[in-house]
Amino acid sequence: MSIPQERRVVTAIPGPKSQELLARKQAAVPPGIGTTLPVFVTRAGGGVVQDADGNSLIDFGSGIAVTNVGNAAPRVVERVQKQVADFTHTCFMVTPYESYVQVCEKLNELTPGDHEKRTFLVNSGAEAVENAVKVARHATGRQGVVVFDHGYHGRTLLTMTLTAKNMPYKQGFGPFAPEVYRVPLAYPFRWPTGPENCAEEAAEQAIDLITKQIGAQNVAAVVIEPIAGEGGFIVPARGFLPRIAEFCRANGIVFVADEVQTGFARTGTLFACEDEGVVPDIITTAKGIAGGLPLAAVTGRAEIMDRVHVGGLGGTYGGNPLACEAALGVLETIEAEDLVAKARRIGEIMLPRLEALKERFDVIGDVRGRGAMIAIELVEPGTKEPNPTAVQEVVKRCHAEGLLVLTAGTYGNVLRFLPPLVIPEHLLEEGLGILEKAIAEL
Repeated sequence: MSIPQERRVVTAIPGPKSQELLARKQAAVPPGIGTTLPVFVTRAGGGVVQDADGNSLIDFGSGIAVTNVGNAAPRVVERVQKQVADFTHTCFMVTPYESYVQVCEKLNELTPGDHEKRTFLVNSGAEAVENAVKVARHATGRQGVVVFDHGYHGRTLLTMTLTAKNMPYKQGFGPFAPEVYRVPLAYPFRWPTGPENCAEEAAEQAIDLITKQIGAQNVAAVVIEPIAGEGGFIVPARGFLPRIAEFCRANGIVFVADEVQTGFARTGTLFACEDEGVVPDIITTAKGIAGGLPLAAVTGRAEIMDRVHVGGLGGTYGGNPLACEAALGVLETIEAEDLVAKARRIGEIMLPRLEALKERFDVIGDVRGRGAMIAIELVEPGTKEPNPTAVQEVVKRCHAEGLLVLTAGTYGNVLRFLPPLVIPEHLLEEGLGILEKAIAEL
């Protein structure tokens, strides 16, 4: 499917057809399912999404870091079309198929570390994280799970408990799962004694809390995003992740890297924890794994994964054959088109432009990220006070001009940018121009 790689705004956004569909959505779908921008998509690919009214928007969201290889990557489409004609489901736990094994083999090969690994497949990032905790508890015989400020891990009971932010993820949904403990994250922009002290002090505080309040011997797993996603694209201060991983190793704690949003070339390495050479005991992946089809994976050290008894892991749809073929197409595309390098190139274009905006506009408190996972944090000018009102105004202006952008952050004051790794550079530049104008008009 070839879509013109151009921004085209022919109606108000959302247009009349999208507004009509939105009315139907509101009558059929509960309001708890929110919508960032209610334009109803009819086609998408490269760096654009087209809506029912004929508008073509520049995509700086990738369906929340899912369509890294594009919305209709040819290798993904070809594999899925062939598979859907052969069979759509058998359940891998009943009568297996080769593509599931192939995906597991590739993940065992590609994820950090040269140790022997095992992988199993599930449906979503939350399910992957929940299963990682199950495996860690079973393997260690311990119950405690440690997570971090600003972390996001999903919406199931356990992963909602692991998630830091109350509204909208946790409000009214308690009681929560037991034996979950939260410690500080090395957040350079907001660290009280400054970014230069952040890594060492945050690690010391986290380790002290684990040691004194929980007892390291009671902790099954430490679960962390190498770059915090929903929490605001917080890149932990350098040295923090290796220190936490080292502490886990020394105390028999399973170190779980939640790479649901950061994985599959998004950050300029295939997986974000590679940036500091961190080798997790278990890594969870989803989002970008299968080009938009529901799939997630848990990959871990063989000696940990093999501890679970037969039947202790699984699920009816986990590793659906269509999604497995899509994942193989994604991995082929990443390699063939060198999307790791393209992610780095996106960062090389975006970060200097955003840093220049920060110099001009004191509403921008921080610019951060790696590769094609980048954010700006908006503040009350001259302070570090979060400015969610400014974020909403910028989003509104960008959407009206045909640029799809997303928000994030514990304080609701972060604009996050997740363009498809296949976006043409002219659309990247045009989108940055729209963003600049929106900020200038605040």
